Amino acid sequence: MRTSNFIPTKLHLCRAHTARESMNCLRAMFSGHIISRFGDVAWPPRSPDLTAAGYFLWVYLKSRVYVNKPRTIMELKQCITEEIRALLLRVMGNFRSRLQERIRCHGGHLTNVIKK
Repeated sequence: MRTSNFIPTKLHLCRAHTARESMNCLRAMFSGHIISRFGDVAWPPRSPDLTAAGYFLWVYLKSRVYVNKPRTIMELKQCITEEIRALLLRVMGNFRSRLQERIRCHGGHLTNVIKK
């Protein structure tokens, strides 16, 4: 039996998620909201701050919370709490409907998996 000391050093260079075809598809679906190395919102590859998902969440929350123009820290906390609660309810509703669709299809392929 032959063993190899091969270490896949080039695997980290694979950028399938930033390939031109992938990025064009994402731009068509999420125009102006792509957080990526080549996306609409520049994002450093190894940022010590937030992940791309965390960054998107805070940008989204900020856009929703400051519509009400909270004047105190308590109002700000209440607005953030309400928006997160509403977001979680929408996520759970979408998840529930996707599960029901999966059951209806007897575990087969889902026809419409993108929810708005």
